[in-house]
Amino acid sequence: MALTRENFLHSILSQPTAPFRERHVITTICREFDAAGVPYFFDPLGNVVIGVSSQKEYLSALQKPKAPKEQKNSNEPLRIFIAHLDHPGFHGVAWKSKRELEIQWHGGSPTQHLEGASVWLATAKGWAGEGKLTHVEMTPSGRAIYKAIVQTSDDGSAHYPKGTELYGGLHFRAPVWKEGNLLYTKAADDLVGAFAIAALALDTWGNHSGKRNEKKSKRTSPPLFIGLLTRAEEVGFIGAIGHFELGWLQKAKRPLLCVSLETSRTLPGAEIGKGPVVRLGDRTTVFHPGALRVFSLLAQKELPENHQRRIMDGGSCEATAATTYELPSIGISVPLGNYHNQSFEGGPDSRGPLGPAPEFVHTEDVAGLLKLCHALIKPGLQWSDPWQDKLKEFKKELRKYRLLLRSGP
Repeated sequence: MALTRENFLHSILSQPTAPFRERHVITTICREFDAAGVPYFFDPLGNVVIGVSSQKEYLSALQKPKAPKEQKNSNEPLRIFIAHLDHPGFHGVAWKSKRELEIQWHGGSPTQHLEGASVWLATAKGWAGEGKLTHVEMTPSGRAIYKAIVQTSDDGSAHYPKGTELYGGLHFRAPVWKEGNLLYTKAADDLVGAFAIAALALDTWGNHSGKRNEKKSKRTSPPLFIGLLTRAEEVGFIGAIGHFELGWLQKAKRPLLCVSLETSRTLPGAEIGKGPVVRLGDRTTVFHPGALRVFSLLAQKELPENHQRRIMDGGSCEATAATTYELPSIGISVPLGNYHNQSFEGGPDSRGPLGPAPEFVHTEDVAGLLKLCHALIKPGLQWSDPWQDKLKEFKKELRKYRLLLRSGP
């Protein structure tokens, strides 16, 4: 039975995940795809490519549409929505004793109140237990955990002889829970973005027949968009970089537009509950000006009173990776409380300022994200001439003042 969108989101947020350990989130999403007949496949890096069922079909989608009725839209960019499946966490390294597991941390983390903080443990088979952090060592910059010891709640070495089987992250009262319009969770970044792409795919291709192969065989037109769910973003966009290095997108014969979906640290002008953010850039770069013009006008139309615009320079996102590979890019962010589980905003289960705390998002911001995603795949947007209205305005103003210009300085 297909999950409701809210239950689907909760199911994704409830899965264990860490850099290079995204298996359970992938399984949860692909189970829904299989039930609904959504096409997808895995690239050589293990990233999930959505909207096509094979590399061959992907490469075909990058060519210009051939059907006569589609020729008028052949210059529209193929939108490639990108989000990542991992969240900062740790890998087990080796058992120091029967209940002491040495760990290596990957990605950002809280910086205070770490000794004694609760963590969850998982393996490829699922949840595996709980423990507490001890002997925490920080990176040289002091901005994240480098390594530590996890004191397990039972004799973990008896159940998992290889410490490397285990991975984990910070643990709170539950993997996900709701208080009013706020969703608290061990990891919203970037499982909310992954959910949005998966939900968009289900809305676009889902037939809930369970006949995935039949669905694939009936395709006669290119996909409306491609979804790319990437691995190991938290350690430097590794999944996205690996995908771009395959060279597939460089073979495109039609315009492309990458759309990074992120769950990003709150900032002034990017506040929780005030709508999704039209991301003008990140810490590294600004994004494509023409595409941003189209997107900004679209957001004003679709969510006139419930969206925000700013450069989200609290971090970098996969739009930077795409831009580096000369792919036009824009971004959307859902404002995130307690970014990377660091207690900036506080709230339930916080261990104190800058200490461990659950991340949280506003449900209406997530709904707005989905609405913008649907709007972005509509045909007929002014991608090929995004400045035509502004150009007309400028020319009109020039005509208005031409006589004064000629009157002399």
